[in-house]
Amino acid sequence: MDILIVGSGGREHAIAEAVRKSPAAGRIYCAPGNAGIGLIAECVPIGAMEFDKLVDFSKEKGIGLVIVGMDDPLVGGLVDEFEKAGIPAFGPRKNAAILEGSKAFSKDLMKKYGIPTAAYETFDNAGEALSYLETAPYPIVLKADGLALGKGVLICNTFEEAKDGVDEIMTKKKFGDAGNRLVIEEFMTGREVSVLSFTDGKTILPMTSAQDHKRAGDGDTGLNTGGMGTFSPSPFYTKEIDEFCREKIFQPTVDAMRKEGREFKGVIFFGLMLTKDGPKVLEYNARFGDPEAQVVLPRMKNDLLEVAKACIDGTLDRVDLQFEDNAAVCVVLASDGYPVSYEKGFPISGLERFDEAEGYYCFHAGTKKAGDKIVTNGGRVLGITAKGATLKEARANAYKATEWVEFENKYMRHDIGKAIDEA
Repeated sequence: MDILIVGSGGREHAIAEAVRKSPAAGRIYCAPGNAGIGLIAECVPIGAMEFDKLVDFSKEKGIGLVIVGMDDPLVGGLVDEFEKAGIPAFGPRKNAAILEGSKAFSKDLMKKYGIPTAAYETFDNAGEALSYLETAPYPIVLKADGLALGKGVLICNTFEEAKDGVDEIMTKKKFGDAGNRLVIEEFMTGREVSVLSFTDGKTILPMTSAQDHKRAGDGDTGLNTGGMGTFSPSPFYTKEIDEFCREKIFQPTVDAMRKEGREFKGVIFFGLMLTKDGPKVLEYNARFGDPEAQVVLPRMKNDLLEVAKACIDGTLDRVDLQFEDNAAVCVVLASDGYPVSYEKGFPISGLERFDEAEGYYCFHAGTKKAGDKIVTNGGRVLGITAKGATLKEARANAYKATEWVEFENKYMRHDIGKAIDEA
């Protein structure tokens, strides 16, 4: 069957790589895609939020399955539109994607159903938020309620910092309408772990664990980004922690959404904090993480199309989800100055090195074709992923592979997966 993938980043490139391994895959299209995806699929110039055009294209091409990679179209209801047109789509409907679309909704859901998370308060008014912050314990976390490209979270150590944060989010609208409502949350300490999970609305199958690095600079310094690299599995996510999360967090979340009349089919991303009091939920996402997908999907043994179909059909309980007994590390090559300001349009060299390198991947995020060249076209440009028998080996391989690629203003963190050494 022919497949349409909606999105344009490294996540969608990783999805396309996984899809093309399936014997069931026919032609693969990606809207709008990028230069790297264009090497293995046909990119079509339709934006992820152009719902009518995406549906019309899918009808015209006889698309057998749509995989929606990005958060905005999921929260906006793209899956609902495909379903109305009779086209199978992998991802949650609009009323379920609110799990990511509104942090206030997800926090209220966790409180109602006893799912472990940080204490919090929600505010629609900047003045009331400031009054609360005057006597709140610090450090404290401010979260824009809506989608903010993974950047709408501020950790504040003082009231002055918090005051500036409220001004940025609620008054100046740095993150647009995402800041109409503010969630103020207790600051938690511990190891962060990400667990992506397939669900058909009843059964939930967690994938292998991963850990992202959000800060722009080495040593977790600088601004929050969409992710500067990741590794999988996390050595801190033990069998005991996994059992706790399955019983107290993963299944209860799926059950809670169903009880609320918001059956969730697709991928739930659980952002977890391993605190001294046990695992707690930091955030939910309603899709594959990026760059987490770039280390998780290459290690998955299953046919992604079969799993996606089982999620849609409600037969996930028949799937035996398996991952390779190895490790993977992804180092993001970004444009210097990201996430604030950066130049683009620089030619990229060395990409051909990955064609014959077994266990090495170059996932394109911000690239485009310019004549016969591939050039930079974003803040996060490439995700350089490598496998290894161990995390340390995978990390060494990934950093070796970053040297194969060059472009002007190339920037990366040099400590992705350094926590491995402490495990």
